[in-house]
Amino acid sequence: MKRIVKLLGAIALVLIVAGTLLAGGAKEQKEIVLNFPSFWVGQDSKSAPVAELIAKFNADNAGKIKIVVEENPSPDPYRTKINASLAAGAVPDLFIFNPDPTTFQYYEGEILMDFTEELKGEWAKDFQEGYIQASTKKGRTKTVPYEIGITPIWYNSDLFKKAGIAEFPKTFDEFWVACDKLKAAGIVPTSQMTGGVNAWTSMLWYSHILASIGGPDVWNRPLTHPQYVEAAKILLRLYSDGNTTKDAVGGDAGVSGGHYLSGRTAIFINGPWYIGRVKKDAPAVHAATRLAFAPAVPGGTYGGLIGFQLSNLAAANTKDQAKREATLKFLRWMTKPDNVKMISERSGAMFALKYQLGDNVDPLLKRFVEISNQAKFIVPHFQSQYPVHVTQELGHAIGAMVLGKATPEEFVQMLIRANK
Repeated sequence: MKRIVKLLGAIALVLIVAGTLLAGGAKEQKEIVLNFPSFWVGQDSKSAPVAELIAKFNADNAGKIKIVVEENPSPDPYRTKINASLAAGAVPDLFIFNPDPTTFQYYEGEILMDFTEELKGEWAKDFQEGYIQASTKKGRTKTVPYEIGITPIWYNSDLFKKAGIAEFPKTFDEFWVACDKLKAAGIVPTSQMTGGVNAWTSMLWYSHILASIGGPDVWNRPLTHPQYVEAAKILLRLYSDGNTTKDAVGGDAGVSGGHYLSGRTAIFINGPWYIGRVKKDAPAVHAATRLAFAPAVPGGTYGGLIGFQLSNLAAANTKDQAKREATLKFLRWMTKPDNVKMISERSGAMFALKYQLGDNVDPLLKRFVEISNQAKFIVPHFQSQYPVHVTQELGHAIGAMVLGKATPEEFVQMLIRANK
């Protein structure tokens, strides 16, 4: 009897151990789910190719890793939401990081995954020169460089032809003459906006004007430098005398871009990521769009461009090694040169990776590459140089100046106060 009891006990022990091992094995095989809030959805020109890449990744890693996209269709609310999450320490598994002074402060502490060592190895060879360095602060690289942009002037050559203008003006003196010709032909010259989190279109105009005044070293000068008032006077004129639409004050990116897409305005500023949108929603405008350098101010430089890192990829820090490895696998997939090339060719976006465009690429994207190669210098935009509350104040300050509530000098003082 005792032998039977011992035998049964041994069998039970074996079953318990086997069950434990099986449970452990099952636990090891459990699918890792990574949540990815993203604004590369909906109307964004990258939405379809990015969705295809994520679907392919999920299929290739079925049962092991799954990326779940949380759709946030509008970039501005998305960035506000992400900033709030970072401030609260509630970091998404994966997210699109806006590389500016406000968000780079979150490199401090341990809430972001650190890619420093990985981006010193073979992975680094896939990136263009300078972008990993630009994403490195105090020796740590806690985001992965991804989408980049240049923002030359866009203009509708059909509307220019209608107004009797042969080419885009190279100086602001010539530019004001061209504006008068456009208005005489019943065409509003420029798209502008003071809304959104950064008055995007007008912020870019202000940056271009400043770059012409200050050249490659423009951002080495503090807000107290006279260049900021000089540029504000030109920006004010862009809003005056019918040179923009009546809804520019308070208007957001939908207003600014919508007027250009509809052919109501002749001149616009945006980056290559907008190519897919204009091609889809306004094919005639897409066919007529040409690119140019911004006009030079009197005594200023012609041929500069505004360029910048637009979006990096980031992830929440984790002590779970399997989750970290899954995150790295996905980020390497998204930065694979062939995958980036596919997104670029289909959307018009430009990336910090090394890749060659194919022969059948959109002609407007080719023009972006050409003008980038022709630029005398490329400098970042105003937004990249100051904390978010300064760029938020920019839209209010433009509105105050346009409505006669602030002079150009007072406009700059509003920015200085916001920067304190």
